[in-house]
Amino acid sequence: MQKRRLGNSNLEVSAIGLGCMRMSFGDSPVDKQEMIALIRTAVERGVTFFDTAEVYGPFTNEELVGEALEPFRGQVAIATKFGFKHDPDKGPSPMSGLDSRPEQIRRVAEASLKRLRVEAIDLFYQHRVDPQVPIEEVAGAVKELIQEGKVKHFGLSEAGAQTIRRAHAVQPVTAIQSEYSLWWREPEKEVLPTCAELGIGFVPFSPLGKGFLTGKVDENTTFAPTDLRSRIPRFAPEARKANLALVEQIAKIAEAKGATPAQLALAWLLAQKPWIVPIPGSRQLTRLDENLGAVKVELTADDLRDIEAALANITVQGERYPVDLQRMTGR
Repeated sequence: MQKRRLGNSNLEVSAIGLGCMRMSFGDSPVDKQEMIALIRTAVERGVTFFDTAEVYGPFTNEELVGEALEPFRGQVAIATKFGFKHDPDKGPSPMSGLDSRPEQIRRVAEASLKRLRVEAIDLFYQHRVDPQVPIEEVAGAVKELIQEGKVKHFGLSEAGAQTIRRAHAVQPVTAIQSEYSLWWREPEKEVLPTCAELGIGFVPFSPLGKGFLTGKVDENTTFAPTDLRSRIPRFAPEARKANLALVEQIAKIAEAKGATPAQLALAWLLAQKPWIVPIPGSRQLTRLDENLGAVKVELTADDLRDIEAALANITVQGERYPVDLQRMTGR
């Protein structure tokens, strides 16, 4: 597995990481032991970068990742997140609102350390920017945790360019995590140039468009009520039908390269910048192996121009988030 360094930091990880959210959060239950085995197989395949958050579950995803990776302590990097308000009965939830007060950040860090079974959190992201707490206070709180040896690196998720700059001035930001893929390219306008200027790595989540770019989803696909895609305008049946034009173009180019659509989508991300590390999620070994195969797909400058030309006249239909979640992004 190829390695990549996140920006100017000393955090070197596998070129493709593993998003673990859906292993214990979302649309359908899965067997914990099967997921532990999958995570450990990913390590055997060379994956050294794993993504979780306290809100996934809540809490159960961190516990899963911590148990699975305990035998590999020191050999892998685990990223987790803080920033959602804790309901007294249910724990943190996106529906509960935001909470990035310094005292809350410290509480989350202490609890995450225990669930992850580590002495220091490798990468600690603010999950969403909290407009009620100045980002300087957030960065300062994480800086203290870094000085105490409880956190190694600071990250932001779905933050806007000005917020990134303000945070970075207090505590250097190692990575920005945001959605980025062939069907959501908004980070190219301001966020990626800011990362390039400041020496910050970029970690795309949903690099396969929440499964759409794999070619396995069409207008007839149904989603369980607990599946976020059931609420996303971009996944409404009519939008999906229109957006298949994008997937058809990706599939054509992928076939010419001897790759699958998913591999082409990931290879395209890897080709954008040497400090980009996508984190596709997977709950199946076959899908994990397919995704990791993307590192072997080499896209030339001509290939990249062909992809741009093929997609230039396609407008993706539908918003990427429901209104309540979209309000939390880009601040």
